Amino acid sequence: MPAAAPAQRPRSQPAAPPRRWLGRIVWGLVLLVLFVLLLPYLLVPLYRFVDPVSTLMVARWATGARVERTFVPLDRIAPALPVTVIASEDGRFCYHRGVDLKELAQRLDAADDISEARGVSTITQQVAKNLFLWPGRSMVRKALELPLSLWINLVLPKWRVLEIYLNIAEWGPNGQFGAEAASRYAFNKPARSLSAREAALLAAVLPNPHRRNARQPGPAVRRLAGIYEVRAVAQTNLARCARRPPR
Repeated sequence: MPAAAPAQRPRSQPAAPPRRWLGRIVWGLVLLVLFVLLLPYLLVPLYRFVDPVSTLMVARWATGARVERTFVPLDRIAPALPVTVIASEDGRFCYHRGVDLKELAQRLDAADDISEARGVSTITQQVAKNLFLWPGRSMVRKALELPLSLWINLVLPKWRVLEIYLNIAEWGPNGQFGAEAASRYAFNKPARSLSAREAALLAAVLPNPHRRNARQPGPAVRRLAGIYEVRAVAQTNLARCARRPPR
């Protein structure tokens, strides 16, 4: 009998060329980056109705750190606080479109180089940073922050931008966020009961609540608070664009 022919091994499928897999990985990374960049622009319209949290709050929750925050509407905050914060942080809040190009141009003219002008930051820019970006100064963050601030100003009314800012700003040394937590920590009272002087003290600690304390203000904080209080009284119309409409 003739010998049986040896069984043929099944041919393995040829592996995909390495270039094809590399292309898929690159496209996947590109789509991921685009999603991350576009996500804030998709979320901003929702924040007209949904009360957001900041990236710093999320980071503290993720690490088990303390977060104290009660979101309160603008009409439940003493009128002195919005006016004083605008006077201290962004005097042209009612006039610019999220980015104060006039102030930025003046800073650039006065600065020796562009890095010295990076401190220009409107309330809207701080909202963009607190909601979607990270603290610290860098040109990359500024490049992301500027168009996002313009979009926030386009989509959200001024009163809502200010309401969000007053409720997400870090305002205390141990996880106090927003005006309500700040007022209760510093003065043991709700934000709606703040006096003009107390509002000025809170405004004075905003840039660095870890080194400045409204509960036990030092000479520098008291001096700044005095300046802001006088400025707010002299310019009571600063917050006219930020009054919440009747519900």
